[in-house]
Amino acid sequence: MTTQRLQQQIAFIIEVDKIKQIYRKNFVIGGERHETDAEHSWHLAIMAILLAEHIDYPLDILKVIKMVLIHDIVEIDAGDTYCFDQIGGLDKAVREQAAANRLFGLLPEDQAQELRSLWDEFEQRGSLEAKFADALDRLQPLLLHYNTEGKSWQLNGITSGKVIERNQRTREISDKLGQLVDDIIEDSISKGYLKK
Repeated sequence: MTTQRLQQQIAFIIEVDKIKQIYRKNFVIGGERHETDAEHSWHLAIMAILLAEHIDYPLDILKVIKMVLIHDIVEIDAGDTYCFDQIGGLDKAVREQAAANRLFGLLPEDQAQELRSLWDEFEQRGSLEAKFADALDRLQPLLLHYNTEGKSWQLNGITSGKVIERNQRTREISDKLGQLVDDIIEDSISKGYLKK
């Protein structure tokens, strides 16, 4: 006989499978389709493991991995809001808070509190780990845009000023990663992937 705790955990696991069906504006490298939230979150976890060495302060890398794996779960209910969509961004926080309440509420109380706390910390950039996770959440789409020759930028009329503004936080957590961002943006402009 399964316990209530196990039933709650399985219910959450089944519910979050829906993240595989949430499509983002980014295109996958080498493909014609949009990236899913599940692919994005997995990619961030890999990046966290590999790029942590470029951060100048000690990190709880497991905490970062947990954050990046759950940070977009709320989009199951709230939908993906394109980072450059000013109108969609107006009610994003309200939609995502309601989604967080429902989704994390499916879990046993201790796990619900842990994951909700991590999600809130990420949203508020409330720790060094959250700032690193946030920087990765900005760097990963930049890598996809660059390696798809700016396809999504061009389809959505995104200019270099918006991309620079979106990615300026990266330098706060790492000069090396900040320089990488600058180099990618400059090269994107010079190759015509991104308009000034």
